[in-house]
Amino acid sequence: MNRYYLNRNQQPTGEFEVHKYGCAYDAVPNNRIDLGWHPSDSEALRAAKSYTPYADGCYYCCPSIHLR
Repeated sequence: MNRYYLNRNQQPTGEFEVHKYGCAYDAVPNNRIDLGWHPSDSEALRAAKSYTPYADGCYYCCPSIHLR
């Protein structure tokens, strides 16, 4: 189980990225929405979509949900 957050900064292509805590491409703490602990990347993405329909997984730490 991993802990996830949603980056508040929108990417140039329009999406907001879901990251695992500790990702090499971490957002600064003020730009994070904590999504809590989830058993899978897909569950974290589902939680992120309650904040924005434009949530997407980080290419590096959540490749299974990148570009979904």
